[in-house]
Amino acid sequence: MIRTVLGDLRPEALGVTDSHDHLFFRSAMLPGQELDDEVAAVAEVRAFAAAGGQAIVQWTPHGLGRRAELLPGISTSTGVSLIAATGLHRREHYPDGFVDKVRDQLAEIFVRELTVGIGNSSVRAGLIKVAGGFHILDAHAELVMRAAAEAHHATGASIAIHHELGSAADAVLDLLVDELDVHPAGVILGHLNRFPDYRRHLELAERGAWLAFDGPSRANNATDPRLMDCLAALVDGGYADQLLLGGDTTSARARASTGEGPGIPYLLTHLRPRIARHLGEDVADAVFRVNPARAFSTDWRA
Repeated sequence: MIRTVLGDLRPEALGVTDSHDHLFFRSAMLPGQELDDEVAAVAEVRAFAAAGGQAIVQWTPHGLGRRAELLPGISTSTGVSLIAATGLHRREHYPDGFVDKVRDQLAEIFVRELTVGIGNSSVRAGLIKVAGGFHILDAHAELVMRAAAEAHHATGASIAIHHELGSAADAVLDLLVDELDVHPAGVILGHLNRFPDYRRHLELAERGAWLAFDGPSRANNATDPRLMDCLAALVDGGYADQLLLGGDTTSARARASTGEGPGIPYLLTHLRPRIARHLGEDVADAVFRVNPARAFSTDWRA
């Protein structure tokens, strides 16, 4: 099953999916650009639905303003399935002292949010989101990933990783898969478009993990021109069934409905047609519908 904010959903019912985005997000690194407006979030989801979208996976983790209590109402009013996340981001995204207060309770927090609810709500997360460091796994990243692996083994929830500038994905697989026994199909490697080396992507794909390309966020615009080449190399290598695509809208400015865009709908209004035209309709269908149904499907044992 896939755990949405409205309850568990059969994978085949998920439909056309934005595999990595944010409806609500508050970071110490983005002052003044918080995603905290419910009206704007609803408008963005409605625009995505109007373009044919059926599901959005929100990667906002613990402590960064997920607004979990609002997600069921947004899902109900728009008809778009929403998946919420637990987990923890890099230390610098949090106010001073926040991480130190929770560092010894991380696995417990993750499991509780996956099985009981986020905060005081009954909304359960369906994903664990964590983050690596720049080319290495620093002490914070390793601590969080060990807790994520513990929560994964307790619940079956997939682990999605923010890779700083797209780097250190090999180190993440070394830790999660080789040392901590997380199945590679339970690992989603994010932001690979920020490190547009298709040879590295092919090496990662060979290890069996999901490869997520998260443009066209404004934070990623320098790598947008390489996106199609990277996807094409993976398709040619036989890995079309491991690819995911998301918008990763992390600031108010990047919203389509109330900002300067390109926003969540751009995935379907612009990128999907290009993928279908250059790589084939079967690849576009895999990236946006078939693969997410598998990547976010989970063995809910708890």
